[in-house]
Amino acid sequence: MKFGINKWIGILALVAVPAAMAQGSSTGSVPCPEKNILYWQAFPPGGESDLSARHQQVVLKKKCPAIDTIIQYKAGAGGGLMWSQMNQLPGDGLNIVGVNLPHIVFQPIEGQVQYKTGDVTPVFWFHFTPDALVVPEASPYKTFQEFIAAAKKSPGKMSLGGSGLNSANHASHERLNAAFGIKSTYVPYKGTGDMSMAVVGNQIEGAVTYTAFAINNKGKVRALAVAMEKRHPLLPDVPTFRELGVDWVDGAYRGIGVPKSTPPEARKRLSDLWAQLNNDPEMKELAAKSGFELINIGVEQMDGFMKEKTKLYTEGAQRLGLGKK
Repeated sequence: MKFGINKWIGILALVAVPAAMAQGSSTGSVPCPEKNILYWQAFPPGGESDLSARHQQVVLKKKCPAIDTIIQYKAGAGGGLMWSQMNQLPGDGLNIVGVNLPHIVFQPIEGQVQYKTGDVTPVFWFHFTPDALVVPEASPYKTFQEFIAAAKKSPGKMSLGGSGLNSANHASHERLNAAFGIKSTYVPYKGTGDMSMAVVGNQIEGAVTYTAFAINNKGKVRALAVAMEKRHPLLPDVPTFRELGVDWVDGAYRGIGVPKSTPPEARKRLSDLWAQLNNDPEMKELAAKSGFELINIGVEQMDGFMKEKTKLYTEGAQRLGLGKK
């Protein structure tokens, strides 16, 4: 079987942020909610999704001091538990849910979750994190070449962690095996936070994760390769997969979604608000330090963006064999 995913990262146009007016706004241009926001997370604390939400919580508090962003966790099924239940939340514009690509396309195709891609209503995609291969700091493998040589010497013995089944990490693991002719074993964790303990504790040989994980755990893990067009400025000694001979520029997208019952005007307000958060200097600084690549895909671009990504990921899922029993 041929594995691989089409290039996921296109040229993404920035959303023009409209000047939205709302009561309670700390500045005239920020559409502040009138009540606290409940921000639901599909993964446990400690991973990239949680860190993203914490960043947004900080910047939103600065812009809208009268309200709080209350982060809630409902982890399970690699995010599928929360996404299968999100339409049961009130569609009041105050309940938002962290959503991820390619997860919300891969999981329904595999058929082990209680939702379909069309059941999820994203209103803003705020960043992506490029794929990265990491090993524990104590690992004997100092370079990507040493890692591949060891994996080829002992097929099936190498265990690599990742966040969730049928997730971006899972797809990247299969791609790594196919692209470099190795056979490693994928070990799924509930989220990056859980996986980090296994990697840092040298309980597994490494992980197929993201640049954000490599950057936030410097000194504890060693990145061996990143799926970027150019080397990451915070990981200047780590080669790209392109440098290693494979055209691999991929990663995972993160955004916010709402229950389907949320009115269009409330979706637009949230989209505009998140666009303004993304364009705040503090957010840009926090994202850069954590290895997040900011993007701005709002409600105006959503239908086209989701149609394109769903097509790409459906084709990729077919090559990965998802849904075939």
